[in-house]
Amino acid sequence: MIKSYCKINLSLRVLKKLRNKMHDIETNTVLIDLYDKIFITKIKKKEDQIVFKGKFKEAISKSNNTVKKTIFLLREKKYIKNNVFYKIIVEKGIPVFAGLGGGTSNSAHIIKHFIKKKINNSIIQTFKKKIGSDLRLFFNKQLHQKKLKKINKYKKNFPFFILLVYPNLKCSTKKIFANVRKYSSPSNINFSRIKSTKEFIQLIKNEKNDLQKVVENKFPLIKKVIKFVNKQNECNFARMTGSGSVCFGVFNDYKSAKSALTIVKRMFPKYWCVVTKTI
Repeated sequence: MIKSYCKINLSLRVLKKLRNKMHDIETNTVLIDLYDKIFITKIKKKEDQIVFKGKFKEAISKSNNTVKKTIFLLREKKYIKNNVFYKIIVEKGIPVFAGLGGGTSNSAHIIKHFIKKKINNSIIQTFKKKIGSDLRLFFNKQLHQKKLKKINKYKKNFPFFILLVYPNLKCSTKKIFANVRKYSSPSNINFSRIKSTKEFIQLIKNEKNDLQKVVENKFPLIKKVIKFVNKQNECNFARMTGSGSVCFGVFNDYKSAKSALTIVKRMFPKYWCVVTKTI
């Protein structure tokens, strides 16, 4: 069984729009202990079988998904033999279209499974073109992406707990970015060199997610959720991850995060909520 961990964008600045119509971004990203379970077995068939299970499976296209694309690319690049096929079961524990990168994580972890040698930048670039620019975020536990082509690992991995709230809203990354009208300047902080967890959290607290206002304009409920989470005892800060719609609060210890979870569930009983931590 493969644990396909998701990510949280602790901060996200949209720097500019590139000639290829993509957006250059700066982000601080951590992988967290929330994951999909992936099971891969060889089968005596003439084609692969890809099955999605779990409460979040309904939003996934059976004909066009990252798992299918990844297997195709692995076979095209000769990492999988043309005459060998697999049954791949993905049990979705990660909300879909939520800013957590679940589908891209599935791709990254399947690539790791089949490519036994060290995953270098050349390999990542090959797959990134088809899977998406976020792919490289899943090959490091915690990192500062200064811009699309520049990633720096932190000096140390920072431990903290995160309360996630998914308000059952699906956000299209492409559509959210298309509505960005203002761009930010790059941060002058080198987050990759920070060693103190307390200092790191304080600096991230002063950051932002440029996509958050775009999503709040489309779904005002997001602002309400973030404001409520931010008011909980011992919450360092609350924000939206990626292009949404998952909102999160950062806590120093499990007890505080768990206490906040109880209160948030009482306020928003229909929303999916969970406490997780950095890995």
